[in-house]
Amino acid sequence: MAEAGKTVPDIELLLTGGKTARLSDYRGKWLVLYFYPKASTPGCTREGLDFKEAIYKFRRQSTTILGASRDSLKAQENFRAKQGFPFDLMADKEEILCQAFDVIKMKNMYGKKVRGIERSTFIIDDKGVLRHEWRGVKVKGHVAEVLETLKSLRKS
Repeated sequence: MAEAGKTVPDIELLLTGGKTARLSDYRGKWLVLYFYPKASTPGCTREGLDFKEAIYKFRRQSTTILGASRDSLKAQENFRAKQGFPFDLMADKEEILCQAFDVIKMKNMYGKKVRGIERSTFIIDDKGVLRHEWRGVKVKGHVAEVLETLKSLRKS
């Protein structure tokens, strides 16, 4: 389980573009890992587009962006291509990454209780240590807050 102040679990990731990676492959750079409920839905699209619009600001901070959901790799590929995201998305159908970051929650959907991803974002430093987390994220203004927090963490 990922915990603030500790090294994140070294999980293998299935990425868009037919790539695989491990969280440890991102050591040496900072990483923003964000979880969203479902590809190609309005809130998830807006959040991804906000990260896309700020990508150069994150790159100036030597930071990689990765998005993750339980969608299939095909759905992630389509979402990334349609929106032109300049970062990879992860397909976590088996919920291994989701469980490691404890983002699966019971949610209300049209009056029914369903298991789903709680929109969450994590900043992992260049040594693989979880430095900051947001849970129950509201999309509006979130990416700007992540960037400001990242800048302050990198200074400390």
